[in-house]
Amino acid sequence: MVQINKSKPVLVTGANGYVASWLVKKLLEEGFTVHAAVRNPDNHQKIAHLKNLASHSNAKIKFFASDLLKSGSYKAAMEGCELVFHTASPYTLDVKDPQKELIDPAVNGTENVLLTANEVESVKRVVLTSSCAAIYTDAIDTINAPGGRLTEDVWNTTASIDYQPYSLSKTLAEKKAWEIASHQNRWDLVVINMPGVFGPPLNPKYATSESINILKMFADGQLKFGAPRMGIGVVDVRDGAYAHLKAGLTPEAKGRYICSAHETDLIQMAEALMPEFNNYPLPKKATPKWLLLLIGPLVNKLFTKRFIRNNVNIPWKADNSKIKKELGMNFRSLKETMQDSFKVLIDEGVIKKK
Repeated sequence: MVQINKSKPVLVTGANGYVASWLVKKLLEEGFTVHAAVRNPDNHQKIAHLKNLASHSNAKIKFFASDLLKSGSYKAAMEGCELVFHTASPYTLDVKDPQKELIDPAVNGTENVLLTANEVESVKRVVLTSSCAAIYTDAIDTINAPGGRLTEDVWNTTASIDYQPYSLSKTLAEKKAWEIASHQNRWDLVVINMPGVFGPPLNPKYATSESINILKMFADGQLKFGAPRMGIGVVDVRDGAYAHLKAGLTPEAKGRYICSAHETDLIQMAEALMPEFNNYPLPKKATPKWLLLLIGPLVNKLFTKRFIRNNVNIPWKADNSKIKKELGMNFRSLKETMQDSFKVLIDEGVIKKK
């Protein structure tokens, strides 16, 4: 069991990220001094929201320049920290060179941070932001899992460099983390495995996330004639951040935690928006699977026939009982998550007002 001293600073890598920004907010509210590791502390646009959070709290934030691929670049930020949150990792699906753009930064970055934890003697716990992508590749994998649902015991075995390389990058990075953790006994590793993360970004104009891209597609009419009924898991960004906090501060926390609130699909997500935003061209019906198989690969290179067969009209299933029981997590409704997301993007001009 790990007891964290709240008078010690806490490191958050990739601190200006989507989930990490909310985590920083919660840590500041808890009174922690946050060591925020970002690529460029001089980029005011990317960190202004974090400075603003600190100015409205009684806690402090200190910024450190760091690079996933630069050995030792996290050491200064980690010095004196008992608790390390490693959230920094590339998240994009449309890449030209998956090895260079996804796998190298995810795996080597994780290795860089955790080997530094081996050197910094104050570290007691590392909380790693992983993904349900390290557990599955396609929705079909979730219902083919033992018991018909993902659990923390399942690992992704179907992703490859040629098919869903993002999922491969998350799998390899998490395995690297467990490997490094197993070779020492001073600090322990706790992992949060999130599915699709939605909810209001704290830095809307500069936030990068595939979920925000989906919301933009809902708003601009790209899906007005229908959307694929694609099974996915969803968690609110605020709940995901709180799960990280609980994982860091719960002495008994251990192992992996599936942090998923909803087993849903794109049509249900659009339906959750309709009561408040029905003046937008939201998708009201599912695109037939046979039609997607015909035109999908022509419209979007990620929509291969294999992807469509394995994800469209197939439910997504995952067991979130461990995180509820051990970390006491409760989750927001899908309606609250979707509507709060959409409202912030409208208010900040990311989505045009109607």
